Amino acid sequence: MAESNIHITVSTDENKVPSKIIWTAEDGQVNNREAKAMALSMWDEQDGTAMRMDLWTKEMSVEEMQHFVCQTMMTLADTFERATSDQEHAGAIRGFTEELAKRLGVLKTGS
Repeated sequence: MAESNIHITVSTDENKVPSKIIWTAEDGQVNNREAKAMALSMWDEQDGTAMRMDLWTKEMSVEEMQHFVCQTMMTLADTFERATSDQEHAGAIRGFTEELAKRLGVLKTGS
């Protein structure tokens, strides 16, 4: 059985606000790459709940966060469809996300 590790290092300021996020995923050929934000979700089988860790640095702008959230929601729709083969509801997630992106100005009408 093979193992794969992802390493995430978060540096914080004196108020414990993230100032730098560095991650490495050797199997993905990613080494010490910097990120302004991360969203990590884990399913806790014992409790039947989603556990999550959302972090972003002080340098992350509101506009970047809007893009990040909309892109994350779109990729979540892809994940949902691959895992469940439920195209209808994945499409509903995509439709909602597209509308949100338009409202936020992340996706221009006609794009």
